[in-house]
Amino acid sequence: MTDPLISQFRSIVGRRHVLTGARRTRQFRRGYRFGEGQVRAVVRPGSLLEQWRVLKACIAADVIVIMQAANTGLTGGSTPFGEGYDRDIVIVNAMRIDRLDLLHNGEQVLSLPGVTLNQMEQSLAEIGREPHSVIGSSCIGASVTGGVCNNSGGSLIQRGPAFTQYALYAQVDQSGALRLVNHLGISLGETPEEILGSLDRGEYDASTRLTDDNRWASDRDYCNHVRDVGADTPARFNADPRRLFEASGSAGKLAVFALRLDTFPKDEGVRVFYVGTNNPDDLTTLRRDVLGSFETLPIAAEYIHRDGFDFTRKYAKDLFLFLKRFGTSRLTSMMHAKNWVDGLTEKLGLGPAISDHVLQFMSRLSGDHLPRRMGEYRDRYEHHLLLKMGGGGVDEARAYLTEYFREKDGDFFECSVQEGEDAFLHRFAFGNATPRYLATHRDRVEGILALDVALPRNDLDWQINLPEEIDRQILHKCICAHFFCHVFHLDFLVRKGSDPAALKEQLLAHMAERGIEYPAEHNVGHMYAAKPALVAFYRELDPTNSFNSGIGRTSKKKNWAA
Repeated sequence: MTDPLISQFRSIVGRRHVLTGARRTRQFRRGYRFGEGQVRAVVRPGSLLEQWRVLKACIAADVIVIMQAANTGLTGGSTPFGEGYDRDIVIVNAMRIDRLDLLHNGEQVLSLPGVTLNQMEQSLAEIGREPHSVIGSSCIGASVTGGVCNNSGGSLIQRGPAFTQYALYAQVDQSGALRLVNHLGISLGETPEEILGSLDRGEYDASTRLTDDNRWASDRDYCNHVRDVGADTPARFNADPRRLFEASGSAGKLAVFALRLDTFPKDEGVRVFYVGTNNPDDLTTLRRDVLGSFETLPIAAEYIHRDGFDFTRKYAKDLFLFLKRFGTSRLTSMMHAKNWVDGLTEKLGLGPAISDHVLQFMSRLSGDHLPRRMGEYRDRYEHHLLLKMGGGGVDEARAYLTEYFREKDGDFFECSVQEGEDAFLHRFAFGNATPRYLATHRDRVEGILALDVALPRNDLDWQINLPEEIDRQILHKCICAHFFCHVFHLDFLVRKGSDPAALKEQLLAHMAERGIEYPAEHNVGHMYAAKPALVAFYRELDPTNSFNSGIGRTSKKKNWAA
């Protein structure tokens, strides 16, 4: 029997772009690392008007809508999760709608929902500018919209979390009606059809019809906020009320059509200083000195522990080599191909990890891929810091580090251009290491406990020392950090026989006791319980609970029923 809603979708976007069935929808209804559920369909509109018409059909049919872009989040926030929904689910994937417009000679951009960070980075590079984030999320094909909707943090100290107060979005009001809200500061028409049609055609005059009304298209204050190393609150975390505004932090509780964002001048004369020490207090003092007294803020300051260094070196080697050879532009296609292969092998009864075993075997065939000096520092030092400076900050850092390590056990070296690129690429390949280990060592590991946490800015004891009852259940601990922002990524491989879910609750309770906020930049997804202030924000945006129901472990039912 023909499903009338599916037929309606096909009439809007074409048969090819309406996916049904477990296998065809697999890559959309399964999270990048976490989360999976059932869907009635996946719909891929090719224009903003098509997206609007699809949404109207969904709301009229009383289904749950999950707005999805690249689906690269680590906490399952753009997929269904488990059971307990009281309505069917439709995923609306917006990745076909990927036009990017430059505004004000590239000082700002207008980004449609399918634009990726990598796409934006390449477009802006031609005019000597950069987006909010230039590596990390960009490597795995993350979307601009996904970053803003999740207040994603990134590594760049001067720019803070992804944020804007300029957005075009749809929401369902208290009466159940779908309405379009234009807060782009651009005059586009009155009706949804006029507004979206104008954007689809690019028919607006950015130079004369833009309005500036004291709203922000980035977190302009973060560069001052992060310098306050005496504050007892974190520099940034996903639920920070400072940066929850309409689309920003909405986590799929709105349907975003377009965003207006600031861009940034490309840093010149960049150098990377590689710091090693066995005394964590050395890095504590260094952080406080640089943030508190340097005239020029660093571009980035990335930490990796020796154990994380080793895991990444061994289990993310193929990712490192792929990115070094092909760059980030082809990574998304590679990930989709791997997902397709994994789905096929799983269907054939061979399991979903054949590709991981093959890739891991192939990575062992090449020699050491890291620069010699990085390997030497790995042998000498437990703690590693990558300090990236630009402009006048290069001389400032060089002079400071020379004097600072004159009488300390640690040391530093100034990277060549290639060493600096390899050091940061190694750090950002970190996220692939523990999933690869899990896929190839199922007999030893029960699962991954992956947390991103934000320490107070004044916290001097930044090492994650765990109580014995937690520590003995963990086989391997891999830790890295956006160190100057005090945002830490903890990838713990749980011993076989332990309960990852129970262990996670123990660990989160321990973090809360220390005043640590979580999550810091990957948002709640379906992994974390949203705190009351964040739940209130979600309910304000989506009073009928029509969009992304269940996010943050909230109600999956209509009108937020228990």
